[in-house]
Amino acid sequence: MVKSTLSSKAYLKIFFHAAKHPHTPVNGVLLGSLSSNVVSIVDAVPLLHHWTSLSPMMEIGLDLATQHAASLGLQLVGYYQASERLDDTALAPVGERVASKIKEGFADAIAFVIDGETIGSGAPALLPYESTSPTSSSWRPSPPDSAPYSLDDPTIPTRAVSLVRDSRLHEKFGDFDDHLEDVTIDWLRNLDSVPADLGV
Repeated sequence: MVKSTLSSKAYLKIFFHAAKHPHTPVNGVLLGSLSSNVVSIVDAVPLLHHWTSLSPMMEIGLDLATQHAASLGLQLVGYYQASERLDDTALAPVGERVASKIKEGFADAIAFVIDGETIGSGAPALLPYESTSPTSSSWRPSPPDSAPYSLDDPTIPTRAVSLVRDSRLHEKFGDFDDHLEDVTIDWLRNLDSVPADLGV
């Protein structure tokens, strides 16, 4: 079974996206590559917090994120989402469709649902989902004992909480929806919100 490693930069972007819009659904895609049976997830691109259905905005955002990944020598390797309800950890139907679309181009794609009840605790709070079969478009939670992913820095969830509470870096974070309202927002890279010591 292919395993995934999640970089600190990717984790922070997922966390900041959920923290900036806690009362609306958010979603985005994961960028990375496959080497030696390990998927290295090195970045995340936040898509939407308004139009989270399969809308024209979603299609455009996915196309732009795909082009951005290719420009970095990467590809879309996964999807993430958070619900506006803390206790909702189901992969939404739109999430299944987007994750399945990513899987068409990357067979080992993974999806994450943010656990709203534990995200502020310093735990990773990412619940992995996997496709039920190579040809299926349905997804299920990964078995608890499968450990399909790991963090490259186990301390990053605690650091993420501090960066939101103390530094409020999530307020500088923007997704594609934000960019549509203010074109100066660099939603593909979000360099202003990610600490420089993460090497970005």
